[in-house]
Amino acid sequence: GLSTVIGALSICFFKKQNIKVLTFVLALAASIMICLSIIELIPEGIKRLNHSFNWLLTIIIALLTILIGIFITTYVEKKVVTSNNQLYKVGIISMLVLMLHNFPEGIVTFMAGFTNLKLGITIALAIALHNIPEGISIAFPIYYATNSKLKSIMYAFISGLSEPLGALLTYLLLMPYINATNLSIMFLLVAGIMMTIALKSLLPEALSHRHYKLVFVAIVIGTI
Repeated sequence: GLSTVIGALSICFFKKQNIKVLTFVLALAASIMICLSIIELIPEGIKRLNHSFNWLLTIIIALLTILIGIFITTYVEKKVVTSNNQLYKVGIISMLVLMLHNFPEGIVTFMAGFTNLKLGITIALAIALHNIPEGISIAFPIYYATNSKLKSIMYAFISGLSEPLGALLTYLLLMPYINATNLSIMFLLVAGIMMTIALKSLLPEALSHRHYKLVFVAIVIGTI
């Protein structure tokens, strides 16, 4: 969970705000969110659903869940985040989305570690590494909108907390209720949310600064 703070601390290396850095970070975050959704979350969700349902029902459930994720993101953006500052809005939405994303990761890490410690450690390291750019994607928009490094790091920290919270709630309450279907729906829901924030907020904001080559490079690096 704290690895998001490691990513957020990168803002301390910049003495003044730089639009090129912001453009790069936004495009990087967008590409990572899209790739995580397409390469990891959606296939994993469909595979787990297919254990319980036939292919047709699996695809219908998957599409409906992703659409619900898109609707939730749009609703939150319009109704919950009321700031007129677009960058601040992007930062807050990213924080909320990544909290939702981190929660099931905490569940998965706990369940893996509970059954196989070696697998649990491997998953924890992999998740920690990809949480670093997530921390960057929260901190930079907040910093550029508020000029407060402390607030940027705090928001990344709050997002990261949902990871150990997911593990703790699993240990205390959720373990009897966690199955392949519930986890797959959670993965697909988060995929819909992440793709929406990437395509509707992060990429348009990155492109608005007109550093198109930088956006392209950031997308390639994020994908790799």
